[in-house]
Amino acid sequence: MVDSDEGATTPRRARFEAVHKWVATGAAVAALAISLYNLAQLQKRPKIDVTLPHLIRIGPRGKGTLIYFQPTVATRFKTQDIEVIHDVRFQLTPTGSISSTKRPDFYWSENAKAVFDFASQQINYDWVGDPAPFIVSQDKPQQPTFMFLDKNWSFQPGRYDGSLQLSLTGNRKRTRKFCLIMSKKAVDEIHGKNQRGLYFFRNDLPEFTSPGNHSDCYVRETG
Repeated sequence: MVDSDEGATTPRRARFEAVHKWVATGAAVAALAISLYNLAQLQKRPKIDVTLPHLIRIGPRGKGTLIYFQPTVATRFKTQDIEVIHDVRFQLTPTGSISSTKRPDFYWSENAKAVFDFASQQINYDWVGDPAPFIVSQDKPQQPTFMFLDKNWSFQPGRYDGSLQLSLTGNRKRTRKFCLIMSKKAVDEIHGKNQRGLYFFRNDLPEFTSPGNHSDCYVRETG
């Protein structure tokens, strides 16, 4: 009579094959779930992120005021669809002691490009396009420079609450809010006899970013 382990091996092999089948099935189900998730993400509309600039430029235009504003418009996720920005609106609302004063009515006048003038050592802007819808996708973020204009309004010293609103496909909106502090010195500088044309305001100046001290507001450094 010959001893053999065949009888003991067969059950072990059967258990191994059963476990292997379950593992393979689980892996296939997980792969399918991941594929379906990725497909669902691709079919979603892009989620648009709007990041405000640290610097804006303000200047007089005849009896009115112009503002150059350059946000970053992007999406972090890859999708099959693109997003179309149909319109851009810029609003400033006087608050506090100037809340009863006239509210400006800015409109999107054009798109521009900053150009450094070596002769005058100043930043100027050239026209690059009319107001028009633009496309945003993961591989095509946008950083347009909008020029907003109100032909019959000028700043008074005080605080202004502002918003930038983008109109997306399907009547959806993306709005980013901010504030602007306009000191008397800044107003006098903009409308003074020695006008340079454009004046920058920043929201990241160290002396103005401490809590409770115009935090996150655009402020003129000379203000």
